[in-house]
Amino acid sequence: MTFPRASSALSRFTVLDLTRIRSGPTAVRQLSDWGANVIKIEAPTDLADSEQPGGPRHGPDFQNLHRNKRAMTLNLKDPKGLEVFKRLAAKADVIVENFRPDVKDKLGIDYASMRAINPRLVYASISGFGQDGPYSKRPGFDQIAQGMGGLMSITGLPGQGPVRAGIPVADLTAGLFCALGIMTALLERDVSGEGQWVQTSLLQAQIFMLDFQAARWLVDGDVPQQAGNNHPTSIPTGVFKTSDSFINIATTGGRIWERFAQAIEAPDLLTHPDYATIALRSKNRDALNAAIGTYMAKRSTGEWVTILNEAGVPCGPIYSIDQVFDDEQVRHLGIAQRLPDAGKHLVAQPVTLSRTPSRMAARPPLVGEQTFEVLTEFGFSEQEITSLQESKVV
Repeated sequence: MTFPRASSALSRFTVLDLTRIRSGPTAVRQLSDWGANVIKIEAPTDLADSEQPGGPRHGPDFQNLHRNKRAMTLNLKDPKGLEVFKRLAAKADVIVENFRPDVKDKLGIDYASMRAINPRLVYASISGFGQDGPYSKRPGFDQIAQGMGGLMSITGLPGQGPVRAGIPVADLTAGLFCALGIMTALLERDVSGEGQWVQTSLLQAQIFMLDFQAARWLVDGDVPQQAGNNHPTSIPTGVFKTSDSFINIATTGGRIWERFAQAIEAPDLLTHPDYATIALRSKNRDALNAAIGTYMAKRSTGEWVTILNEAGVPCGPIYSIDQVFDDEQVRHLGIAQRLPDAGKHLVAQPVTLSRTPSRMAARPPLVGEQTFEVLTEFGFSEQEITSLQESKVV
């Protein structure tokens, strides 16, 4: 195979990608970015190259999600197409899908059917609400999971009503957790010799991401509320206006609080009885934030970032997206990498490996771009492929 790999880390694994929109492609991107042989399977229709869930094929969203993989077309609703898929599955290591749970059963590509063909297969499914249960047949969408998973109730300013997070948290984390589950199952397969069914959902992922906010309820019976830019437990932590813009400041613990007050030349805050302990600073947070605001307004964000970092106080500017990628540390990290043959940059993997790093190796494929190549690699003869093309199966 001459297709360029993004890494050698997962190069021994072949992945059949049936995913679409965001959560599933996010999972598969983790595998393709680490060098797995990912084959994106799409329906043989012109719609696949124009308007589709997830946006236009050459738009930023699709480009971001589908790099470093190949593509073929296959009509899974045709019995001949199903037989082709079964031959692919017999040699594959992983199948990833994010259909509604009943769709794969109707198509005949469910886990039980695929396991009968290839017991070593790791089959991964992402759904909105789980593969079974009272909500399993409901269509899933990120914002619905954010609402039902509690995130919208704790996002935004106090009293303003539920607010959606600015990124699709449920979609993205479900994809990441799915990829983690796949790699865990592949590691376990080295011991048992058998594959298994990996399942996650937008709802499960979103609830997991509540993290300490969920623990506050489960452990202490405390229902978290909207806190705006204030941290719910560390005081003072939040956004403060400077002379020219805004700054984020995070003072966790008594020692950092002392360093902060000294750095902004506010010794009176250290001796004020209302701010003497963490509990008191939390109780009187509005007054404390207002007092801090009078000091922060005296200098620019750039000046405060320098002063506070030198004092060992966590802080930073608040960037627009364009400013993010213009920051000297972001440029140093090289997380925006050029996409080959496209002249564009995309966000690369946020993890580095010393021997087998990930890279932007290949642009997203065109519809069915490598159909002939892939089928040939899986043992289909030229005559078989021609027949499949004539019957509109591929």
